[in-house]
Amino acid sequence: MSKGRFSFILAVGFGALAAIPCVQGQQPAQTNAQATPDSQNQDPLNRQLSDKERFKQQKELKKELHGTYKKWVDEDVHWIITDQELKAFKSLSNDEERDAFIEQFWQRRNPSPDSPENEFREEHYRRIAYANEHFAAGKPGWKTDRGHMYIAFGKPDSIDSHPSGGMYDRPMSEGGGQTSTFPFEVWHYRYLEGVGDNIDIEFVDTCMCGDYHMTIDRSEKDALLHVPGAGATLYEQMGMAKQSERFQGGLENLGKGPDSAMTQGKEFDRLEQFAKLQAPPPVKFKDLESFLSNHKLLTGPIFPFDVRTDFVKVTDDTVLVPVTLQIKNRDITFNTKDGVAKGQVNILGRVSTITDHIVQTFEETVEVEQPAELLPQTLDRSELYWKALPLRPGRYRIDVAIKDVNNVDHVGIWAQGITVPKYDDDRLSASSLILSDKMYRVPSKEIGTGNFIIGNTYIRPRVTANAATPVSFHRDQKLSFWMQVYNLGIDEKSKQNSAKITYQIIDTATNKPLLDTEEDSKTLSANSDQVTVEKSVPLASLQPGKYLVKIMVNDSVSKQEIAQTAPFTVE
Repeated sequence: MSKGRFSFILAVGFGALAAIPCVQGQQPAQTNAQATPDSQNQDPLNRQLSDKERFKQQKELKKELHGTYKKWVDEDVHWIITDQELKAFKSLSNDEERDAFIEQFWQRRNPSPDSPENEFREEHYRRIAYANEHFAAGKPGWKTDRGHMYIAFGKPDSIDSHPSGGMYDRPMSEGGGQTSTFPFEVWHYRYLEGVGDNIDIEFVDTCMCGDYHMTIDRSEKDALLHVPGAGATLYEQMGMAKQSERFQGGLENLGKGPDSAMTQGKEFDRLEQFAKLQAPPPVKFKDLESFLSNHKLLTGPIFPFDVRTDFVKVTDDTVLVPVTLQIKNRDITFNTKDGVAKGQVNILGRVSTITDHIVQTFEETVEVEQPAELLPQTLDRSELYWKALPLRPGRYRIDVAIKDVNNVDHVGIWAQGITVPKYDDDRLSASSLILSDKMYRVPSKEIGTGNFIIGNTYIRPRVTANAATPVSFHRDQKLSFWMQVYNLGIDEKSKQNSAKITYQIIDTATNKPLLDTEEDSKTLSANSDQVTVEKSVPLASLQPGKYLVKIMVNDSVSKQEIAQTAPFTVE
């Protein structure tokens, strides 16, 4: 039995970074107390103070914390400093310790510790400058809610902006119907570290003064909310609900509609998301990060694992890149307690551009548990861990480091360059061809969520040491394969696609097809320019050997052809 999941952070950069002077660059102020060599090397976060020292520092804090230090803690890092760090900074007794603390603060967040430039710090000050320039509203832009979110999480992936408010067609999730709104914006992030996937943040300017505030009540933008008989929802227009029923408690005053039950069930999720957005992101797995940042050499036994990457189109400028890790149980150190054998693995991954700009990271602790008496029988099995990363087309490098928690010297690292394809509208193309031993349709509530789920299909990829090595199956298993085809031509008269899809399983020893079938794209989705190919084939009739899955698409409308292949072996 295994459990665990991945998480990652998306950092977006824009243009040239503003040159901001660093606080730690100034000369330390003269003090009467002389720091000893030990105190200079001590981490201020771990410095222990006596009750007398603590009382004296609290009494003199306002006097001691002055000038650039006060601005640094109150303004510069207000949205990203943790409570622990703030408490530690306020307990420091002199400017030398404060300078050392500030240097360590930025270094803990530096994606490239060996570099003289700190990309995180430069990007942070650039965001502050941008917020002050674009979000000021009777107060500095960094103090506003939009400034807060921009400084903490960077530029959103998309913005739905209504700067003048006005007439608004509510989506069904808000009750449907038409109303008039105050100015508002919805910021969408595909992923935020520590918050989740597909995050929408809504800001409303109820004062009409440019001061947008963040809200979890989507009805707050409704300018006709308290006007009797105005801005009716769809159900209210049909006489199936009353406007007065909107004000019966809850986080939102949305009217009843087709999706009301679903909306009410998500109120606690919205409240939890709102709380997570206020918290500074934690820094985890610093020991593994050093292997990725500094490319440290491994000194202990190598912890082997395999990684597979695939590509699936999401939008014209976004590609889903599922990353699948395979770790053999035999390579994990298990500790046995109360009859249960338990292994733990820390996983840290990073995606960066060819210029070493980090765009995403993911990190998680995963666990494997087995009854102790059954552990010997499961050592030859492998555990798979999966995370789908949304990326824009282009070239990237993926680095992954794993550590055996029960054997701290047991570390493994993996790195590979990938090119995320661009799926042009006028070119017939396809996703990766994924071979799997387990594939099935998922319930509607699970579509697009969870491990190994792409769209409405659960598909668990088989993983090998490298792309050139065929995946292996047993004769008592089924071979399942999955692929999506994009940009099929649509006939102008029939408004339908017309492509022939051929499936072959070829014996590579004789180069002869053992399975050769055809299917018309109309049987999959007649009116769409995209179709999904999903097939399962029993392997009992195949002799042990090497084979090839080949899928060919011949589009008679656009007059284009493509083919995808994937090797496999039968044991």
